[in-house]
Amino acid sequence: MGAKKINIISLSLRFIIGFTWLSIWSLISICLMIIFLPFRNIRIRLGNLTGKIIGPFVTRITGTRIKYLNYDKINNSKPAIYVMNHASALDIFVAMALCPFGGCGVGKKEIIKIPFFGLVYWLSGHLLIDRSNREKAIESMNGLSKIVKKNNLSIWIWPEGTRSEDGKLLPFKKGFAHLALATKLPIVPVILHDAYKRWPAKSMNFYPGEAEVNILDPIHTDKWKKDSLDKHIEEVRQTMSKAMT
Repeated sequence: MGAKKINIISLSLRFIIGFTWLSIWSLISICLMIIFLPFRNIRIRLGNLTGKIIGPFVTRITGTRIKYLNYDKINNSKPAIYVMNHASALDIFVAMALCPFGGCGVGKKEIIKIPFFGLVYWLSGHLLIDRSNREKAIESMNGLSKIVKKNNLSIWIWPEGTRSEDGKLLPFKKGFAHLALATKLPIVPVILHDAYKRWPAKSMNFYPGEAEVNILDPIHTDKWKKDSLDKHIEEVRQTMSKAMT
């Protein structure tokens, strides 16, 4: 891994501290979101605020130092579809810190099973999709596009759909591209380098060190067509793959 693994005592303490921090802020957020239950737009932004409190703290607890490149390309005023590579449990915490206010996540339904965090994610108004059922997933995406346009929201999504164990890009699922077709929002690729070395997929071990975030130039989708969707998806994937080498 290129870095010494954290010993078992330190690892246990980090998990306890991180889980306690996450739990406290999750409970606070749950109470606030229940108050604003009829107002999804407000709940989404409360979720963004919670993410900016929880995300950087948990990332740091793992011993990971984040270096940002082109941070100014995260735009709080102009909606976009942010697509990020997926290779570590760190990904979601880095995304929570980066996601602009008014950014709505798209995650698999299993997230709701995570204590405290899952309930906050659901109450925040973010979308949960059933990846085991293609029809329901497409229906959820269609519903999300209407919410995005109505509330002027950004989207944050992992197009691979599952974590890569070696850090290399997996094939992309089509959900993000259908959202782009429906909303005409630009796609902003976000590359998280070396996260799989800091907190490997399917592992509970941390390897302290640096990870780098690079936000790429937006890819405009206003001229995308449904009959060339596969080509557009591959263009986005190749853009990200090239930036990862």
